[in-house]
Amino acid sequence: MIVAGVDGCPAGWIAVLRDLDTGAADVRVVARIADLLDRPGEPQVIAVDMPIGLPDRVALGGRPAERAVRGMLGPRQSSVFSVPSRSAVEAPDYPAACAAARATSEPPRAVSKQCFHLFPKIREIDDLLTERAALADRIFESHPEVAFTVLGGGQPMTLPKKIKSRVNPAGLEERRAFLAGRGLDRSLLDARPPRGAAADDLLDASVCTLVAERLAAGVAIPHPAEDVRDGRGLRIAIWT
Repeated sequence: MIVAGVDGCPAGWIAVLRDLDTGAADVRVVARIADLLDRPGEPQVIAVDMPIGLPDRVALGGRPAERAVRGMLGPRQSSVFSVPSRSAVEAPDYPAACAAARATSEPPRAVSKQCFHLFPKIREIDDLLTERAALADRIFESHPEVAFTVLGGGQPMTLPKKIKSRVNPAGLEERRAFLAGRGLDRSLLDARPPRGAAADDLLDASVCTLVAERLAAGVAIPHPAEDVRDGRGLRIAIWT
């Protein structure tokens, strides 16, 4: 079986694919997440660092998934941003998104620019899972910093990946060492990412691959544990 961890990147999506039978790994950049599917060597399970499941209304702290994990992360809490309602994500521009978010959140809250810039990718996955409902059994939301924390026995990474929007080499090395210690090939982790992706994108996709392995084995954990669904039936959970 082949699994994949996937993260958004400037060129689209970066995927770290791993064959669970041979241990062989491969890195791929695709324009659309659907490009990973429906061809030889496609992953049967995907853990992606992108929100899945958009509620009609959002409470303080975001979706149930964000509220379930944020307290685990200590100094890394800011890496889990609050995803707004479906109407905000589907809004045509930033002012409209903020207006929709305020109207569908309690207390009223606008949208951060960081989150807004992810809306096209959130919509891409949402549309794919809506059009091809069977893929909901193969594509699951994860979150790199939450995955590092849970796989590390509840200990968050001690160093940030970035400081003031600039890559922190020590933070990346901490994550490379962690991943290598859990079976990923160090040469893959040290390699220059494919064109259109950055080093931190590669590491985020890599830890999501470890989550995908656990999903395939049936031992991954959803946060929250309760089966919470949005209006389209998509589960709202961050898996580790």
